Amino acid sequence: MATDVVIIGGGLAGLVSALGLAKAGLAVTLVEKKAYPFHKVCGEYVSNEVLPYLRSLGADVGPLKPANIRHFLLSSPSGHTLQAPLDLGGFGLSRYTFDNYLYELARKRGVNFLLQQQVLAVTFEDDAFDIELSGPENLQAKVVLGAFGKRANLDRQLERPFFKVRSPYIGVKYHLRHDFPKDLIALHNFKDGYAGISAIEDNRYCFCYLTTRQNLKEHGSIPRMEQAVLHRNPHLRQIFEEAELLYDQPEVINEISFSPKTCVENHMLLCGDAAGMITPLCGNGMAMAIHSGKIATEHVLHYFRNGHHRQELEKNYEQAWKSRFKKRLQLGRTVQQLFGNPVLSELAVRSLKYLPPAVRLVMRQTHGKPF
Repeated sequence: MATDVVIIGGGLAGLVSALGLAKAGLAVTLVEKKAYPFHKVCGEYVSNEVLPYLRSLGADVGPLKPANIRHFLLSSPSGHTLQAPLDLGGFGLSRYTFDNYLYELARKRGVNFLLQQQVLAVTFEDDAFDIELSGPENLQAKVVLGAFGKRANLDRQLERPFFKVRSPYIGVKYHLRHDFPKDLIALHNFKDGYAGISAIEDNRYCFCYLTTRQNLKEHGSIPRMEQAVLHRNPHLRQIFEEAELLYDQPEVINEISFSPKTCVENHMLLCGDAAGMITPLCGNGMAMAIHSGKIATEHVLHYFRNGHHRQELEKNYEQAWKSRFKKRLQLGRTVQQLFGNPVLSELAVRSLKYLPPAVRLVMRQTHGKPF
């Protein structure tokens, strides 16, 4: 089957790209290995910088009743805290609800979805792509966007350098009910990791943490690791003791890599986590995914409308992506090194507590302006 654009992956970057391209009249097919709705390991906080673009796509999150988040709290492993206002603020919305809403909207706008199918291979020849699927039919397209997330089989096939090196990080997520301010996002440090909690829709909270495989290996199971390590932070101990967990088992993801990646591979334009992932500590991954989808959409539309060469498309997209995100990702990796280490994170929290302008500066550098 032939189409103008194939998008591989139906997360935020893929969905907003599909909406933008379909709105402009292109034939778009999106391939997603799961069926909506589904949960993802994610902090589920979105900076308000995304709202103008979502509105331009006809996507209004208001009826989904997200939480309105205006304040930030950071704690050290021993429980010392600092607080700061969020300049732009943000909203809390589960990926289960948000992604499904964008999927339904894109489907109504004419995007063709192939769900519960895997992309087995992507071949580029004679200035066009052939996409081999796990289903009975292959796809042909002029442009392919890779929005396949943090780590995928396509990364192995493309022999991307980050895929060859094992990442030490794992992510764990719960939804819960808890007596906690709905306008606050809190990040709590512990040995070799940190956890975030913030409100989402329906009087629920997202509780998500990043730690290492070694932490898990030492204690043998997630519950034992939580008891032995996370509970040392009194704020985290209170959450585990008082909150009502809404999952029988947490969502877990392995091999989370923050290593630098490329945003063009085998002539595919990559966006979202496939192009680069900011550390969760910076709290801006969902907004970056949406913004990268916007950038990809703009460059693909320019390519179709103006008949430019593919080489120019790839070069311009790469320049735009790096200009927007490269420094943010670098700063995120630097800030990450201060936390998870008990000594450094204690020092950082206690020092920054008396330097609120420094805290707000880091937030501004890892977030963008409304787009």
